[in-house]
Amino acid sequence: MENSETTKKRGAGRTIRNILLALILFVVLLAGGLLAVLAITEYKPEAVETVEVRGAGEKTLKLGEPVTMMCWNIGYGALGDNADFFMDGGKGVKTADLDQLQENLYGIQTEIWAVDPDILLLQEVDQYSTRSEGVDEMEWFRQGMEGYSSSFANNFKVAFLPYPIPPIGKVDSGIGTFSQYGVSGAERVQLPIPFSWPTSMVNLKRCLLISRMPIEGSDKELVVINLHLEAFDSGEGKIAQTAALARIMEEENEKGNYVIAGGDFNQIFSNMDQDRYPLQEGTWHPGVLDVTQIDGEWKFLMNGTVPTCRSLDQPYAGADVDSFQYYLIDGFVVSENVKVEYLATQDLDFRNSDHNPVVMRFVLD
Repeated sequence: MENSETTKKRGAGRTIRNILLALILFVVLLAGGLLAVLAITEYKPEAVETVEVRGAGEKTLKLGEPVTMMCWNIGYGALGDNADFFMDGGKGVKTADLDQLQENLYGIQTEIWAVDPDILLLQEVDQYSTRSEGVDEMEWFRQGMEGYSSSFANNFKVAFLPYPIPPIGKVDSGIGTFSQYGVSGAERVQLPIPFSWPTSMVNLKRCLLISRMPIEGSDKELVVINLHLEAFDSGEGKIAQTAALARIMEEENEKGNYVIAGGDFNQIFSNMDQDRYPLQEGTWHPGVLDVTQIDGEWKFLMNGTVPTCRSLDQPYAGADVDSFQYYLIDGFVVSENVKVEYLATQDLDFRNSDHNPVVMRFVLD
């Protein structure tokens, strides 16, 4: 016959098992509920979507006249020189409070005013995202850019991103194009997605934002392609997205249009010096875009004298900048009928973004 002590121990054991089973069941139900919410709210864009063009550029695009274009990944206003980021080997998740975010946005806007580009291509522009204090950054820039038209295309839209701890939360982000010239239309073109379910539900749906600008006295048009290609895939995504981009550029080139694709390629062009910024162990490594694999006469343009991006494995402020990990991943691809007169990366010491802007001046022949 069991004594009372043994009975108590068995009772306590059953209680612990029941509590553990209840906890497991709660976690399973919670995970199932989260997956259901993510599935219901998943961003599922069409292959091609018309994009609203807000406002109207006040200039007329003409052959033979110089045009200044600027591209800049602004790091959603939260990746200034104080920031590191867990996806790059750092620790940070939410990397800026409201004061820091506004300081970064002011710094970015000030540089845009100083350059005064005719056409501006921005990447990583947030709208009401948790990571950027709920600020509508597209509206922020619209308010400061009178005389420009603007268009926006989402490439990252998740109701709640549940990782890491603490989680990233809501993300509504994308790419924005601003133009002082008239824009006859814009469209969002979905790029191949390299991620499978369920990762695809909470990952980026990268795209091209294509703007068409009429040219005075010509039946051709300037086709401007704003892009931000894959970063954290195993390589196949970058290749597939680059191939999709190449097909569109070739189609427009065959029509006789003037074509410029610009932004963050997350790849270095193979015609650039691959040893300029040696890759360090433990840091994120970009891909290499093989320029010989794209048919036609194209100019692949990056300025290697200044890096366009820095690693986020550690904050930049206070670091040994001489041994820091830098990259050359932002630039332009232009058709042969576009004459490039000037190309430079603005050396801003990564104060307000983990990318430096790239500025190009060109003429349509």
